[in-house]
Amino acid sequence: MRKNIFLLGIGCLLIAGLTEKTFATTITKPERTELVAEPNQLIGRWDISVDINGKPAPAWLEVKLSGVKTLVGYFVSTAGSARPVSEVKFADGKFKFEIPPQWESGTSNLIVDGNLTDAGIQGKMTDCNGKEYNWKGVKAPYLKRTAMPTWGKPISLFNGKDLSGWKASGQNQWIVKNGILTSPKPGSNLITEEKYNDFKLHVEFKYAKGGNSGIYLRGRYEVQIEDSQKDAHPNSVLFGGVYGFLAPNEMATFGPDEWQTYDITLVGRLVTIVANGKAIISNQEIPGITGGALDSNEGEPGPIYLQGDHAPIEFRKIVITPAK
Repeated sequence: MRKNIFLLGIGCLLIAGLTEKTFATTITKPERTELVAEPNQLIGRWDISVDINGKPAPAWLEVKLSGVKTLVGYFVSTAGSARPVSEVKFADGKFKFEIPPQWESGTSNLIVDGNLTDAGIQGKMTDCNGKEYNWKGVKAPYLKRTAMPTWGKPISLFNGKDLSGWKASGQNQWIVKNGILTSPKPGSNLITEEKYNDFKLHVEFKYAKGGNSGIYLRGRYEVQIEDSQKDAHPNSVLFGGVYGFLAPNEMATFGPDEWQTYDITLVGRLVTIVANGKAIISNQEIPGITGGALDSNEGEPGPIYLQGDHAPIEFRKIVITPAK
């Protein structure tokens, strides 16, 4: 009996010691609980940079909630216009969607796989030819202004003589002839050396039959120049549209071989476009970058750039009035 009591006492002491040790271990090394990402963390707009063979290429994604449980979206890839995403599948912090080819070569769907991180989102994009590229994204800025800007002095971006203040994106084909800035054949885009934030821009231009060009605001948002039919239904990819996003309220084009004007005001994301004296887009929000953007750094100033890689185009006056 005494032996049993003695053994029981030692057992209790050992258990007590183990319990104390275990308790101490629990206190000093608490178990971590992983937080599960929720779908609402993905909802919103994202500025994306895709690593294309070591060089960054811009893209953009917007995710919305449709109804009570389905995520849908809009995507701007490294080429083409904004395209709808019918469903963004989300589970355990990871998401995936795919869209059919647009201007890309290849016949497979473009597939985007991603996951939420502390810094934003990241993942892999498989193009229509099956090649994979890494990408990262951050939440796009709202660009909301608290007050209307005070305008500075107008600045002529084209001096009527040469390409001073401009640089070509590649081998230059732009020339100045008889006071006209022209791209006589498809080639490089023309980009201002200076960068701008909010501004008013006056542009006078002319295109030939079948012409296609564009003016990029901050190097990210294209206002389309195209030989569109006067009786065409307004569309974001036709004359006066913000490519892939905003459609004009009417086709204000004069047609080919006529001098025409755009007066564009950009404040934050809000844009107003007056084409040939008619207001065709009034204080509308540009959701994100358009195809052909130089980068996806929407919170930063950017240049004006003229699209020269499609068809011949002429400009005779380009004046910018920056905000102070």
